[in-house]
Amino acid sequence: MFQGIIPAIITPFKRVPSMPVDVEGLRSNTEYLLSQGIHAIVPCGSTGESATLNFSEHELVIEEVVSAVGGSIPVIAGTGSNNTEEALTLTKAAARIGADAALAISPYYNKPNRAGLIKHYTLLAECGLPIIVYNVPSRTGQNLPADLIIELAKNPDIVGVKEASGDLGQISQIIEGTRNLDRDIPFCVLSGDDNLTLPILSLGGTGVISVAANLEPARMVELYEACRSGSFVKAQHLHYELSPLFRAMFIDTNPIPVKKAVELRGRSAGPLRLPLVELDEQKTVQLREVMSHYD
Repeated sequence: MFQGIIPAIITPFKRVPSMPVDVEGLRSNTEYLLSQGIHAIVPCGSTGESATLNFSEHELVIEEVVSAVGGSIPVIAGTGSNNTEEALTLTKAAARIGADAALAISPYYNKPNRAGLIKHYTLLAECGLPIIVYNVPSRTGQNLPADLIIELAKNPDIVGVKEASGDLGQISQIIEGTRNLDRDIPFCVLSGDDNLTLPILSLGGTGVISVAANLEPARMVELYEACRSGSFVKAQHLHYELSPLFRAMFIDTNPIPVKKAVELRGRSAGPLRLPLVELDEQKTVQLREVMSHYD
């Protein structure tokens, strides 16, 4: 089962015109997160600017993270696309490299119907990796309803969902509808929103694929462990302590703020690739103010 605090990591680039992947920085960032007790890690998600990584870079990032982790925690590689053939190619590559699972965003722009969505994920589930569905309507323009996720969960190779719909009623229904399925491994419901980590864990979710954990992994782990032990007063305290940071991560399009924040912490980040641009001066001042409370 995939659970706990799972950073969706940034992809650092070098500050030169060609903007190649900063391999040394990627490994250093990964090693730092490992030292803070995270439970799994996601390279090549939307926080990792997967949309502007070419295929060889996608493979490179996954390879470097798998190598840096060395089997100590699961690596969940982002392999989604709105082109099923491309998603299949990326997922097969992640399996070959040694990732432990694939995170596959629902096809964006195309707006496939129910039958198309089921076929898309069923094919991905045949690639040799456990598949985690990623539901993020704000990016894809299409919500995956609870009954569809529950239907997909009947496939033993579809092992979880990253739920970023923001709809706690829908998320509760998914947990309710998947908790008693006849599966060898329980279906995982992971928060896709840092600020909903606490309520989703309290409903029976298994963790969070997190942006904020790039910056405050130890505090996020502490929040998760408090929930797991039933110390919800402590978890609530940590939730409110971290809430300003959660909000600051979305003062601009993700990963613009988190990349700037990682750089402000003195770790590897570098520029963003167009069409994303770096955080403006006014918002950087705002971000610095929030981050000053976590130093």
